[in-house]
Amino acid sequence: MKVIVRYGIYPLVLAIGISFHYLLFENHFELQFAIYLPVIVGAVMIVCLERKYPHREEWWADKQEIVQDGLFMALIQGVFPKLLTVSVVWILLQVFYGHRLNVEGWWPTHWPVPLQMLLMMVVADGFRYWLHRWAHEWDPLWRFHAVHHSPHKLYWLNVGRFHPIDKGLQVFLDTFPFLLVGVGEEVLGLYVVCYAINGFFQHCNIDLRFGMLNYVISGPELHRWHHSMITQESNHNYGNNLIIWDLVFGTWYLPKGRNVQELGLLNRKYPSGFLEQIRAPFSPNADKHRVSL
Repeated sequence: MKVIVRYGIYPLVLAIGISFHYLLFENHFELQFAIYLPVIVGAVMIVCLERKYPHREEWWADKQEIVQDGLFMALIQGVFPKLLTVSVVWILLQVFYGHRLNVEGWWPTHWPVPLQMLLMMVVADGFRYWLHRWAHEWDPLWRFHAVHHSPHKLYWLNVGRFHPIDKGLQVFLDTFPFLLVGVGEEVLGLYVVCYAINGFFQHCNIDLRFGMLNYVISGPELHRWHHSMITQESNHNYGNNLIIWDLVFGTWYLPKGRNVQELGLLNRKYPSGFLEQIRAPFSPNADKHRVSL
């Protein structure tokens, strides 16, 4: 059973999430339900697997961490992007149509939905790759992105731990352009389901093996190194859903025969509370830099 979980649970849970999404969407459920119900089902499965087959027992979250990460997930991942999308897309649409900029025909709406979603994922990941890389290499962006790297352990829920400015930049690159060029709701819905479930797995505390998928998917074996406290290790594996751009630009990293050690920031006293982390990037000494060897 452990071998099945290690190699088979990721594609199985993702397939269940996608199938459930299609079932709800085809039966005319509201798009929000067709997205969030499969994502919740995927999250519940991952939680159960973390308890049964942990990668590291010391990475189990305590009550305080769950509360804080829950706040980030609800407010920064849930409420904030919706408010931002509604307001900014309306403004951009006024600019586009006010200047008679025609965006119709820019997107291959005649393609099958899965192919459109894959195209969106490849393009969005390309945008996100460079934002993510610059956030590690340019200190003004790193100050906000450091919030995401502050945990000393990885588990499914802290995928949502982002500063709103960092999250806003992400939404600007992986949502707004596709809304403006007319990507359909069925494509966006499928993208969000895959994005969310893969994100949970990326940060999960499950004993998994991705094998050759480590050359396609940005999964937990790769992403754990990205959260290393050592700069030479963490400045790799920037991929959001896919790892292909890291392969293209030479930042793919998966050393053999050893596991990542300490996670997080050089400042081991970096604040962990929700409000404190919202304020932290504006404090000059919150995190001067990461460990460099």
